[in-house]
Amino acid sequence: MNKVIQSLLIANRGEIACRIIRTAQAMGIRTVAVYSDADAKAMHVREADAAVRIGASPARESYLAGDKIIAAAKAKGADAIHPGYGFLSENAEFAQAVIDAGLIWVGPNPDSITAMGLKDAAKKLMAEAGVRVTPGYMGENQDPAFLSERAAEIGYPVLIKAVAGGGGKGMRKVDDAADFADALASCQREASASFGNAHVLIEKYIQRPRHIEVQVFGDTHGNIVHLFERDCSLQRRHQKVIEEAPAPGVTPYTRELICGAAVRAAKAVNYVGAGTIEFIADSSKGFIDPDLVWFMEMNTRLQVEHPVTEEITGVDLVEWQLRVASGEPLPLRQDELSIDGWAMEARLYAEDPAKGFLPSVGRLEFFELDGSVRIDSGVCQGSEVSPFYDPMMAKMIAHDLDREGAIRSLAWALNDSKIWPVKNNAAFLINALEHPDFASGNIDTGLLQRAGDALIPDEAPDTYYLARSAEQYTNQAVAGFRLNRDRNHKAVLSVDGIATIVEIPILAYVDPRPFVFSQDPPKGFFQTGNGQTWWVEPYRYAGGTHASAYDGDILSPMPGRIIAVDVAVGDRVTKGQKLVTLEAMKMEHSLTAPFDGVVAELNAETGAQVQVEALLVRIEVVE
Repeated sequence: MNKVIQSLLIANRGEIACRIIRTAQAMGIRTVAVYSDADAKAMHVREADAAVRIGASPARESYLAGDKIIAAAKAKGADAIHPGYGFLSENAEFAQAVIDAGLIWVGPNPDSITAMGLKDAAKKLMAEAGVRVTPGYMGENQDPAFLSERAAEIGYPVLIKAVAGGGGKGMRKVDDAADFADALASCQREASASFGNAHVLIEKYIQRPRHIEVQVFGDTHGNIVHLFERDCSLQRRHQKVIEEAPAPGVTPYTRELICGAAVRAAKAVNYVGAGTIEFIADSSKGFIDPDLVWFMEMNTRLQVEHPVTEEITGVDLVEWQLRVASGEPLPLRQDELSIDGWAMEARLYAEDPAKGFLPSVGRLEFFELDGSVRIDSGVCQGSEVSPFYDPMMAKMIAHDLDREGAIRSLAWALNDSKIWPVKNNAAFLINALEHPDFASGNIDTGLLQRAGDALIPDEAPDTYYLARSAEQYTNQAVAGFRLNRDRNHKAVLSVDGIATIVEIPILAYVDPRPFVFSQDPPKGFFQTGNGQTWWVEPYRYAGGTHASAYDGDILSPMPGRIIAVDVAVGDRVTKGQKLVTLEAMKMEHSLTAPFDGVVAELNAETGAQVQVEALLVRIEVVE
């Protein structure tokens, strides 16, 4: 007998948890949040009807601890667990443990997760079901020398992928055999840390790939439908940046073939719930040739980019998940689903594009997003961006009549975003949306890399607006003021703490009388533009001098854990050589030598936790 969900625990955090909580509450379902020490005051904790602390800040000790989550559900009287759309959603052991505990599992059957969760096994299964798969090696032999030989046989460039991977983690593109061993080791470390499984497969890298995925949904009554395709081709370092639905350049014929293959894939594992069938397409012909589309992997969960599918179909996919988990049939048949307009999603990350997209952490003193588009977020003004988790702050989703309108609406909303002092990628996203190739639909996963520095925004605000803003400070009485002195047409402002000289426009008429403020000028103000926000105030000169960091000092860009040290004191190094590898925000960050020299000081030890701006390595020039 089917059981209607009355109380739901969400085994995730951030915008994922907030998104699920809002739909569940709208359905009259009581919600229970879980949180780590770092998230004690997080938005998802405040929005839920109840909340339970489950451990320390690291995800391994809290959000990935399945036994703690099940215990929390029982303690709070929840009768169901939604895993979110993170790593637990693809953990068959956790799914089975939830079921064994007598709780409703909001997700696919554990057998389906097992069948499709590992990329190598999934590809074999799809090949047997008649779905085309990318060429590569998917075997059990993980010996580095053996894998290197397989990569050579496939032909470079190749892609190393963690079989248990997801979210762009545990993935490395390798262009040359000389780089294979290092890329493999890095990939395996990241895969082991993120998924507890270092097993990898090797695929042929498609030179101009398009990343197209199909949303599928099944119920316990044998019904399986697709909700059309979306394009996730705009990527940086294998992580999705902008997604859209439908996919540009996909003809009705190609759509029928791809979506039909996705449904066959789902039926092959008797799929129940929300899932995503991912395909890779060769776009070298300038369009999607149905003969050059291959199955890549299946994600047995609801994806981060699902809102674009919801916007073009008018469906709440989380509601579907909860109804299917309660035993209900799918609310709509395939012939009742259709595409309405165009939707586009941008992922707003706490990261600094000007500094290699390093994650940015800290308190959101100012956080205001344009409400003209849909916003899925797990933070608000006053929230802390933690170094322990993924740095995504929000998703902004525009829906319009056509692709051009969706681009325009999304760019406008991003332009009006106001976030400070945490750095973010809003301006970068605007530049990406306005890139001629993206605007025309001529896209592939390498577009952002090819565009390079042209997409990186300026670090300072527009000089015109700064000049207009500076006018209010230029007539202040200053020490040594003389009545016969010419009016000052320059001002020194502090822009996020950096002294900036601003030329003030000379007006046609200037009152020669000295100006006296009737009140003190403002202490400072926010300057916004192109999706960026700066704090501007009069520059205050301080006595003495302050020396900048030595050019050879390698400082930790953020709090994190050192996972590899590749040099020792006294070693000679060359510019660009990897010195230390830091793990932070679930990603690896390589710190390299700024110039040729010798290691004069080393304060890095494998396994150690370091704070932001800690001196890790000092490189000195050797004459």
